Amino acid sequence: MKAVIVLLVPLLLPLVSAQTFRWGPCPTPMVQPNFELNKYLGKWYEIEKLPASFERGKCIEANYVLRPDSTIQVLNVQTYKGKIRTAEGTAVVQDMKEPAKLGVSFSYFTPYAPYWVLSTDYNSIALVYSCTDVLRLFHVDYAWILARSRILPAEAIYHAKEIFSRDNIDVSKMMPTDQQGCDGPI
Repeated sequence: MKAVIVLLVPLLLPLVSAQTFRWGPCPTPMVQPNFELNKYLGKWYEIEKLPASFERGKCIEANYVLRPDSTIQVLNVQTYKGKIRTAEGTAVVQDMKEPAKLGVSFSYFTPYAPYWVLSTDYNSIALVYSCTDVLRLFHVDYAWILARSRILPAEAIYHAKEIFSRDNIDVSKMMPTDQQGCDGPI
């Protein structure tokens, strides 16, 4: 087993180099009680995040739209190297007893990844967390502070980070998303 770990870890590290990984299994934070998906739908702007290789641009936003089949269209948009980049995926409520625990996938070939809404007031801010265990040896996690506008007051960001920390989510590597100059031409 140790030989497998010694061989496997160097192969996996490049995959998570732009992500945030920690030793041990994923934490299990509390999610938004009585989550109301219909209130959550619509446009959200990324304010801060843990590093993610798929989000290196600026002006990052996500739009959530309910489809007729009750899945959720996820359209992520960012400006990267002067060009607008989009990624379309599908989110699903995996357990109606815990509707704040969604799964999201951006490819037919990948399983749904966790997309947990930890806290939201639906009108101004949302805290989202995703974590994947790798052989229960370490985990790769993502965390986002989202807002309905491109800017949040510093005290709201501070309070959001306190909520993540309360749930044993290390946000010390969280970085702001550049939302300046986003409403005009590229």
